[in-house]
Amino acid sequence: MPTLIVLRHAKAEDGFGKDDADRELTGRGRRDASAAGDWLRAGGHAPDLVLCSPAVRTRQTLDALGVDTDVRFEPMIYANDADELLRLVRENGGDVDTLLLVGHNPSVHQFVHDLVPDGAPAGFPTCSLAVIGLPDAWDAVRPGTGDLIVYRDPKS
Repeated sequence: MPTLIVLRHAKAEDGFGKDDADRELTGRGRRDASAAGDWLRAGGHAPDLVLCSPAVRTRQTLDALGVDTDVRFEPMIYANDADELLRLVRENGGDVDTLLLVGHNPSVHQFVHDLVPDGAPAGFPTCSLAVIGLPDAWDAVRPGTGDLIVYRDPKS
């Protein structure tokens, strides 16, 4: 069974006067992302492949996670469209067992809700992640087919 991990980037600076894609993580964001990486490793949720937005805050979140695997930076994740996230997962899952997607709200929360409508969390704060079991091959992922294995936010 394929496993999808959906992660919203960690807490970023407000970025007043800065391009949105160039916003960096705050100190809290770095700590939260590091703790999320520890949690993933402790739970046996190491990804085989990462799809990550190219924004600075998502790259820094990924760096702080400390995962050692193949990474593909996908500009369409930054476009913030849940349907596009579904397409990227279908097309890029290939033969990996566990795929990590690092992106932005509102699309990551909507994407989780689309996959597990009855089990999706009400909110999806920064550095939240959802581990979702999928019953079929990556190219067959459809809305409503996921099973929420665990949800984690920095306060849990």
